[in-house]
Amino acid sequence: MFKAFLEYNDGKLIALSPNKMTYEEELYVDFKIEEQDNGRLISLTMHPKEDITIKRVWVELDFQYTTDHKIFCNGFQSWTESREFERTERFTGLKPFANFMMKYYGDYHFENIKYEQGSFHSWTYTYIRTGYKKMLFLGALNEHTGYTIFRHKIVQNKLLIEKDCSDLSLSHSYPVFELWYQEGEDKTVFDLYFKKMNTVKPKAKPAIGWTSWYHYYTDISERIIQKNLEAFKKRAVPVDIFQIDDGYQTKVGDWLSIKPSFPRGMKAMANEIHHKGYKAGLWLAPFVCESKSDIFKNKKHWLLKDEKGDYVKAGYTPLWSGWFYALDFYNKEVQDYLSGVFHTVLEKWGFDMVKLDFLYAVALIKRPNKTRGQIMHESMTFLRNLVGEKLILGCGVPLGACFGLVDYCRIGADIHLKWEHRLLKFLGNRERVSTIIALRSVLGRWQLNERAFQSDPDVFILRKEKNKLTEVQQDTILLINTLLGNVIFTSDYLGDYDEEQWSEYQSIYKWMNSEIVYVVQVKDIYQIEFKNNGVYYVAICNLGKQKGNSVLNSRQIVLEPYESMVLKDNSKNYIGLEGRDRPI
Repeated sequence: MFKAFLEYNDGKLIALSPNKMTYEEELYVDFKIEEQDNGRLISLTMHPKEDITIKRVWVELDFQYTTDHKIFCNGFQSWTESREFERTERFTGLKPFANFMMKYYGDYHFENIKYEQGSFHSWTYTYIRTGYKKMLFLGALNEHTGYTIFRHKIVQNKLLIEKDCSDLSLSHSYPVFELWYQEGEDKTVFDLYFKKMNTVKPKAKPAIGWTSWYHYYTDISERIIQKNLEAFKKRAVPVDIFQIDDGYQTKVGDWLSIKPSFPRGMKAMANEIHHKGYKAGLWLAPFVCESKSDIFKNKKHWLLKDEKGDYVKAGYTPLWSGWFYALDFYNKEVQDYLSGVFHTVLEKWGFDMVKLDFLYAVALIKRPNKTRGQIMHESMTFLRNLVGEKLILGCGVPLGACFGLVDYCRIGADIHLKWEHRLLKFLGNRERVSTIIALRSVLGRWQLNERAFQSDPDVFILRKEKNKLTEVQQDTILLINTLLGNVIFTSDYLGDYDEEQWSEYQSIYKWMNSEIVYVVQVKDIYQIEFKNNGVYYVAICNLGKQKGNSVLNSRQIVLEPYESMVLKDNSKNYIGLEGRDRPI
């Protein structure tokens, strides 16, 4: 049974009954629950009669959590760890001494988010895994009015759904919630969820490509791009997109000021990429600038300010000039500047795709008349209009704001050149650069691919130099990315590949575009059931540092640390990780 509650003005609290209009002196509220398509549509709309201020509004569901249940938690943005959690696990929060530097990347700075034992929270959608391919699903159909937070209170056996709209001033009708509730199998539930949302399936085709970041980072040049282009062309690799990442611009924010290491400029680079037969991509972080940029020095009125009048920091990185800051999206000069930048990049220079990064920064603080989610949605719509029919790869962004608005989207953290970044793990950063966190999120968000957008799992690495991943770890990354993603990029210099590495690279063309049937997880052992050219397969992947066990068709499978393997299964009858029969 769903219940709803509203707190407003100076703490006035009212309870709302479903399918019954609630009238108060200052407003009236319409709370509805409708049976539709074997699910329920839950809506809540507020109609103020005078100016009011929302303090909190939430929907509550009593639910009996059991030890067999797993809880899927979608992280705040692209990089945040997202997976099914055992009810005995606990979210890690930032260490207090790391908070000042890292809180901006995730939800740590939200005043209503707590990291507590026995409590989990998820953004935009969540589900409770109740059995093999069975779930109880809840998802927001409309994030335009604000972020939706799902809070699993395990001890209290309650699931709370809350809109991030505290302190919002209202003088007009406000659609707080439009939620979809359904029980069923993954495919059925997610197909119907995105249908109810009216999200058009992505038109962009899956893409294989190259990006400069994970090999050269900010140390790139015209010669490095040319060298890698020549290596791809020499091997006649049929890739789609060749993307120049961070490092071509003099400073982050000054997008039209190009480093001397690109003496012919970016139009010449796009032309050269096109001449080789590839689409040209370029990295931008449109809503931030670093502290040594011309924008920060000369256009301080473009910067976003908080209630105290301080400039809003969006993060810190030593690869730039330390702190970087958010721009005020609603400043017309900022919008005009970005319009000019995108016109230059896409029309004058001729790039076909833009990778847009650190997008979360635009909505770090709310406004009296706009929620953070409204700001995020309006800024994403603005970017979509600027880019038009060309391609957007979104990154560092709350995923709900991207549904139907980007062509490709990152669904996990940046991979690391090691399996884990131990320091960032110790600090409790859920958005950390980490290979295992990246893979867990790719496996956790697998249902979004080809429904919300084409999923970008981040790059794979097969090279031996500038890399501390083992060959076994590299194989596992490549397999998971190829099966569960539709943006398959590397940063390797193919000119150094030996025949074995080249053979591994070519496996992309065998496994890409496989149809995923189901992904099941037991701790760090994952089983991916899929079809490829009409044949059923099972991929078993061990992301842990200990040996792992699985049972497939009565056969005991033992995996070494980080190992993965693919097994053909013509029986179409899977025996899963815990030895239970699991028919398709």
